[in-house]
Amino acid sequence: MSQRESMPYDVVIVGAGPAGLTAAVRLKQLAAERGNELSVCVLEKGSEVGAHILSGAVIDPRSMDELLPDWRDTDCPLAETPVTQNLHWVLTRGRNYTVPEMLTPPFLHNEGAYTCSLASLCRWLAGRAEELGVEIFPGFAAAEVLFHDDGSVKGVATGDMGVARDGTHKPEWQPGLELHARYTFLAEGVRGHLTKEVIRTFDLARDAQPQVYGLGVKELWDIAPDKHVPGRVIHTQGWPLSETDGSNGGGWIYHQANGQVSIGFVTWLSYTNPHLSPFAEMQRWKTHPAVRAILEGGKRVSYGARAINDGGLQAIPKLTFPGGVLIGCSAGFLNVPRLKGTHGAMKSGMMAAEAAFDAVEAGRSGDELSAYPAAFEASWLHRELSVARNVVPLNKKFGDYLGTMLSGATLWAEHLGLKMPFTMKHRPDHESLWRKDLVRPIDYPKPDGTLTFDRLSSVFMSNTNHEEDQPVHLTLRDRRIPIDHNLPMYDEPSQRYCPAGVYEVVGQDTGDPRFVINAQNCIHCKTCDIKDPTQNINWVVPEGGGGPNYPNM
Repeated sequence: MSQRESMPYDVVIVGAGPAGLTAAVRLKQLAAERGNELSVCVLEKGSEVGAHILSGAVIDPRSMDELLPDWRDTDCPLAETPVTQNLHWVLTRGRNYTVPEMLTPPFLHNEGAYTCSLASLCRWLAGRAEELGVEIFPGFAAAEVLFHDDGSVKGVATGDMGVARDGTHKPEWQPGLELHARYTFLAEGVRGHLTKEVIRTFDLARDAQPQVYGLGVKELWDIAPDKHVPGRVIHTQGWPLSETDGSNGGGWIYHQANGQVSIGFVTWLSYTNPHLSPFAEMQRWKTHPAVRAILEGGKRVSYGARAINDGGLQAIPKLTFPGGVLIGCSAGFLNVPRLKGTHGAMKSGMMAAEAAFDAVEAGRSGDELSAYPAAFEASWLHRELSVARNVVPLNKKFGDYLGTMLSGATLWAEHLGLKMPFTMKHRPDHESLWRKDLVRPIDYPKPDGTLTFDRLSSVFMSNTNHEEDQPVHLTLRDRRIPIDHNLPMYDEPSQRYCPAGVYEVVGQDTGDPRFVINAQNCIHCKTCDIKDPTQNINWVVPEGGGGPNYPNM
């Protein structure tokens, strides 16, 4: 077997999302300011930068202003559509009620924010990074953490290419590449494969609450010109999840550039009914008269889905380990009530970059960058997340409406300088399901192919592609559990929580049920890794370049 080649860098960054690219830019900025050389590379498992990026997105530009103060004077796509109107709808079956903005805490307002494609913004950031000398390698999936003999992280290795499903080497086989670093930044996004390993290896979550998640299902629509209001931002809560016990979430409608709207629906993965389908809830949400009125006469042009960190400040693990750091959604910096995470991810990347640069300049390597968590605790980001820390647990404990009122009261109190003297706890999402016989099945309407759609035609719109003859990247710790345990207990919920139709149970009619994994459909949302009730499904990276290819999500 050929030996893997290795390449040395000062900093290796895994993931070309907003956190990873911001960290790369900041590292190179500091090197230029001080006249030093610093080698930085970014690995991206998608076929290109942005291919796996999905977000609403309404973006607070605070971190952009810190990183690149001239961005408004450039061709940055973020500058195209400032927010012009901010609406919050409470939906009931057939009706909607607008909450006056004066009743919502200023913390939730969107003055000065922008709406755009996060994938497009990441492509633009990648261009700025490359101009500064950052090396970006798309299509290379970081598959393994490398360690020094003393246990500190040495870097990462990319996965082998050309491995067949049975583990043999195909004619085009190529071994992975080792990237050695003085410091390794994990910016993989939510529930990252290597991030899970590092958190487990170094017990980084020992003092944190369990991370909890939502699943965001998104579509882009071209709508009629007379219905498009650039910069209009609408958030919804209530129906249809209000009709299902133990579930919560809400929708968004963002009027973006070029006559498009970004629409999406988030279902918190703490739901209790195993018959619930987040994908089908999103399709049902579109049938509400207020949402339908916006979309009718339009055309769906893209689809995708992604899990979201909802745990807030109390679920952020220790940010450093020997030889590296966690940044962005790998750690979880989403401000849930504001529905904003990009500015937090970027700020984390900058703080980590500054800590790493000072360490490299001082000749250090492989130690813990304690300056990074210290900077976080003193930052505006920490203060912002502290204000929001009880919103999610209050809503989960007291339900959508009472929970909203209580969490709104805490936000108003914090706004007035009255810091809440408590921080509520979380329960892991995989522990929330009730037995199938204790809840009612949900009868979802059939898709009409115009406003509502099925999962397989939706996955087609995500441009998802995997080399079929490769090891299945959705691995089972015990192959018996789906049929022997999950099926009788929960009617095997993966059939419904996956937004891409990856999991099926076939043969029930003949009395010979079998669990089928259609891994080629996977859009890398990570929901199965999160919600499986026995944590039996382990998501690992497939061959580099596989997965969705989002154009402008």
